[in-house]
Amino acid sequence: MNSKYIKIMQEIKIQVADGSLIAGSKLPSVRQLSEYFSCSKNTVIKAYAELEKEHLIYSVPKSGYYVVNEFQKAAEENEVIDFLSAGPDKKVMPYVEFQHCMNQAIEQYKEELFTYSDQQGLYSLRVQLVKYLQSLQVFTQPERVIVVSGSQQALNLLVSMPFPNGKNNILIEQPTYFGFIESIKLHQATAFGIELSMEGIDLERLEYIFRNNDIKFFYIIPRFNNPLGHCYPNSDKKKIVELAEKYDVYIVEDDFLGDLDPNAKSDPLFSFDPSGRVIYIKSFSKIFLPGLRIGTVVLPSLMINNFLRYKFSSDFNSSALSQGALEIYLKSGMFNSHLKRIKEVYRTKMQILQEACESFLPANTHFSKPPSGFYLSISLPENVTAKQVVHMLKEQHIYVDDASRMFLPEYKKENLLRLCISQVNESQIKLGVERLAHCIDLINSRKNDISPNNFLLI
Repeated sequence: MNSKYIKIMQEIKIQVADGSLIAGSKLPSVRQLSEYFSCSKNTVIKAYAELEKEHLIYSVPKSGYYVVNEFQKAAEENEVIDFLSAGPDKKVMPYVEFQHCMNQAIEQYKEELFTYSDQQGLYSLRVQLVKYLQSLQVFTQPERVIVVSGSQQALNLLVSMPFPNGKNNILIEQPTYFGFIESIKLHQATAFGIELSMEGIDLERLEYIFRNNDIKFFYIIPRFNNPLGHCYPNSDKKKIVELAEKYDVYIVEDDFLGDLDPNAKSDPLFSFDPSGRVIYIKSFSKIFLPGLRIGTVVLPSLMINNFLRYKFSSDFNSSALSQGALEIYLKSGMFNSHLKRIKEVYRTKMQILQEACESFLPANTHFSKPPSGFYLSISLPENVTAKQVVHMLKEQHIYVDDASRMFLPEYKKENLLRLCISQVNESQIKLGVERLAHCIDLINSRKNDISPNNFLLI
């Protein structure tokens, strides 16, 4: 069977996809390509005929063959397909309701808005936060709750400040949230990694690291890991807390998407922690309004004063207006209604994304299957890098994320893509994955191609 014509087709498709051949470009003549690929003219004619059937090229009598460029047309027709942005879905944000709460807050908190308010956060907001956290199985008191300017601030402060165990090193899942890795780099902290897959972590390995590496705290995203989407079962969470207690290690639990968990029996690590071993962080940026810059952290009592000292040197206190508006929003019950709405939106999008991956991705790729959340990751074939796919898709106005920045150097993987469903339109998910699959196939076939040079140079 003559497969040379397939290689010619693949090479033309690659150059159309990466922009080397643009709409209207004239292709080399049949004679030129037959010489370049060392094949008969009939082989080239067959390749061109097949590409015409796929509406990628067209022929002009006595002139030659030209590019139609389906890729470019698809991108123009569907505009941007955004699997990159990780903010909440703009179409389901409660702008009008929250504007009402802002106006009320201005009226209610006139004095606080023009003075430095409570460093720990408005007490009335902390009371509401305690009630809200109960729905996430986090039972605490307002005195242990601190309002922060987004969860990133809390993470950054925890990296820099000393802990009661007197230890210095930090353990993180691999991969994990790149913002935390950045904080580690900036503070020149020593970090260890533990490999995470959709099956979880090796608990024996975790115990070994806790026992031997002077671990100050273990930073963990127990639900909907960024970028994998992995969720730990309760049995693993319980064991992790037991090991932390045994080896005097603190746990920093980043539960930024906990509200989206469809499993009502899933509990945070905090709920397995009778002794103040777990520091619980909750962000409102992904489920609510990122511009609000409000998050909350629940700390062991003996760490509160020190944390407040570090926070004071960072920003005195978090925005009083944002705090007042959030308090009114929580108290009114509007927040619960909003959560119900977005929980269904993200669960549906994730389901559509997984079905599309199942239908279109090549057999030699693997993708994670989270029950909900924002993130799904795709492991590419060994000879395809995430950077190549990101670049090729960008030409088609499809945006995905290279997850290599979510690893410590010694764990780095160059072939992991992160797809985020929060801001992509539901109707575009299928097309986006189809184009992604096509790119993987093209790059993969190019690697195996006998002719590495660009035939446009002939």
